[in-house]
Amino acid sequence: MDPVVIPILVAALVVVFLVAATVRIVPQARRYNIERFGRYRRTLQPGLNFVLPVADRVNTKLDVREQVYSSDPKPVITEDNLVVNIDTVLYYQITDPRAAAYEVADYLQAIDQLTVTTLRNVIGSMDLEATLTSREEINARLRAVLDDATGKWGIRVNRVEIKAIDPPNTIKEAMEKQMRAERDKRAAILHAEGERQAKILTAEGTKQKDILEAQGTQQAMILRADGESKAVELVFQAVHRNNADAKVLAYKYLETLPHLAQSDNNTFWVIPGELTEAIRTVTTAFGDQSAGAGLSASAEREDAAADVAGSDKDGVGAPEIEPNPTLALDAVAAADEAAKQAAAAVSDAKAEAEAAGETRLPGRR
Repeated sequence: MDPVVIPILVAALVVVFLVAATVRIVPQARRYNIERFGRYRRTLQPGLNFVLPVADRVNTKLDVREQVYSSDPKPVITEDNLVVNIDTVLYYQITDPRAAAYEVADYLQAIDQLTVTTLRNVIGSMDLEATLTSREEINARLRAVLDDATGKWGIRVNRVEIKAIDPPNTIKEAMEKQMRAERDKRAAILHAEGERQAKILTAEGTKQKDILEAQGTQQAMILRADGESKAVELVFQAVHRNNADAKVLAYKYLETLPHLAQSDNNTFWVIPGELTEAIRTVTTAFGDQSAGAGLSASAEREDAAADVAGSDKDGVGAPEIEPNPTLALDAVAAADEAAKQAAAAVSDAKAEAEAAGETRLPGRR
């Protein structure tokens, strides 16, 4: 080999080594801490950077993106002397690569231990129930303490979350029993409230039903009474407009007697005292003036016979009264006919009343 080529190759290798030792390419979201002869010199930013070969070297390579750190479960004692295991999740970001590399030896271990001690201080002032229901408060207090302590380390704590709180098994069983009893209580209360509402609604419905029925009955009775009053008024006006005499009224009175026994509530039938007067009026209606005279004569004979009977009681004799052959036969026949018709009407009414009573008696037994 030519002796001139060897020095050239050595010089080329030296140049390549020097160039490689001088150029440093830093990826995005990374930071390199450079030391010159063992002392911090500067922090390389992403991109192409140049350093002094042999004199400068990269001490630490740091990732400045937000990172997640999940710690192992740590036992913590509550205020009521119960041991619970708590898992935490930490979200942090390196803001100062120099401080993160030179202010603390291991920032992850430091953050973990600080989280445990802060948790014990916070949870130690709370009982188990407050610990289980105050996660937001615990997270806020943890973040405030960690952010204040890690600021000088060049680290910003963005978020701290409690992942799990595990009480002892005995406490879990007691809590389950308590929750079951509480749910049974709520179910019983809801059931009783439902029954109460159902009874109230039923009572309201019954009340409204009774009110509507009563109003309907009232309206029906008012309409019925109004109709009857108008009918009576029309009959009364018709009677007075046509100037009906006592004969027509007496006949209508006898005509309505059979209808008295048609009601279902009548168990017996009473003959009114005005029946004889009505029969007398009808009898007078079928007679003429001579019949009226004959009836007057008959009444006078009866009065005379009563006087004779009275005088006989007193021991004084009285002359015999002979019948008057001049009475009108047609008046007597008319009176007999009217009496027969009235008696027949009364008999029919009684028969209908007895038939109605016999029909209802078997049902009552």
